[in-house]
Amino acid sequence: MSENKIDIRLADAESRHETPHPALSAAQVAAEDDVLDRVVHSFGQCTDPRLAQVMLALVRHLHSFLREVRLTEDEWARAIEFLTAVGHITDDRRQEFILLSDTLGASMQTIAINNEAYRDATEATVFGPFFVEDAPRIERGGDMSFGASGQPCWVEGTVTDTDGTPLPGARIEVWEADDDGLYDVQYTDGRVAARAHLFTDDDGSYRFWGLTPTPYPIPYDGPVGAMLQAVGRSPYRASHLHFMVTAPGCRRLVTHIFVRGDELLDRDSVFGVKESLIKDFAEQPAGTATPDGRAIDGPWTRARFDIVLAPAATDSATADA
Repeated sequence: MSENKIDIRLADAESRHETPHPALSAAQVAAEDDVLDRVVHSFGQCTDPRLAQVMLALVRHLHSFLREVRLTEDEWARAIEFLTAVGHITDDRRQEFILLSDTLGASMQTIAINNEAYRDATEATVFGPFFVEDAPRIERGGDMSFGASGQPCWVEGTVTDTDGTPLPGARIEVWEADDDGLYDVQYTDGRVAARAHLFTDDDGSYRFWGLTPTPYPIPYDGPVGAMLQAVGRSPYRASHLHFMVTAPGCRRLVTHIFVRGDELLDRDSVFGVKESLIKDFAEQPAGTATPDGRAIDGPWTRARFDIVLAPAATDSATADA
């Protein structure tokens, strides 16, 4: 018997209801087990071990959910309608499936699984649906807002590895919403604003002008928004600024920084807040000299974010050492 067949047998044994619903007859339990058995065995010829593992676990947990909640046919039809609506509203500018994943915590759970804690490496958080490839390059100290509305904010820091060695030439992608709570891709005029990329200096340092982050709702005019409303949840995200940082030999980091004092920190709609990512955005009164001599008409803020990248391949036995 092949190893793959053995996997099917194990999955079959694990897929049985351990505690059948007390109101179900033995005949009903047997009928439901029979459906699950036939689905499990349909994957018996899969030659990709990982694919077989994923599909069998999916089937096992899906059927367990259906049986636990005793899903009605009407509820099943409504679920199909909901997922169809999620697909219909998704296009090259809006990713409703990412919003669904985010609001169910699936995105953060996947991030937790795939970004194992390693020494003092900066923690990762959700990618979000609004990243765009090929954002404009700015020089260190440049302005990534490109005219987007909002209060100016000076952001600076360093990028190092977990031994404290500076990482020159690390690529930093930054993007954020404007003061109206919208990303550039949510407008229909083709603008590119409040997003850019830059590279660290020889000493691993970086700096740029952006916008002071403000709270905003995820798009809630679609099926995900209707789901949140139905269960009494807010669509609002805590104020944040996105980063994606890459350097040779290091694990890619996708993260945000959040504004200390934001009242939404404990109820971010996509569960993205981590204590280590909450930073001070210090208010600077109008007339305060800026780090680069730029004239600012009105108050501005400044924040520091020192980034530590984990090695590209980490040994889980030493990850927390």
